[in-house]
Amino acid sequence: MKYTKEQRLGIGQRIYDGEISRYEAAEEYGISDQTARSYMRMYRDANHLQPKHGQLSIGAPSFKKAPADLDELKNMTKEELIQELIKAKITEARLKKGYEVKGDGTVILYSRKTTK
Repeated sequence: MKYTKEQRLGIGQRIYDGEISRYEAAEEYGISDQTARSYMRMYRDANHLQPKHGQLSIGAPSFKKAPADLDELKNMTKEELIQELIKAKITEARLKKGYEVKGDGTVILYSRKTTK
């Protein structure tokens, strides 16, 4: 079903304001969840609003720059500290298996050490 620009912006506003989720919008309006997401982005961009950052799922940590010192760790929220702990455990597990991931995960470095 095709929607006018005003209708798309209305759907996007409902999602952006948290009235409904993109999955609920997809079901209610007969669109895909990705289309609902694009409507929300369209609304956000048309009104020059900041992106809303939802809660990160534990299975998908964001890999941004690691904190450099103890002062940075002290200033982190509980959620940020949990994410850092998850990233450290993931890195440790990868190193035990013999590889390291650089940057956003597109570069994988394998160790030259052979195991017997």
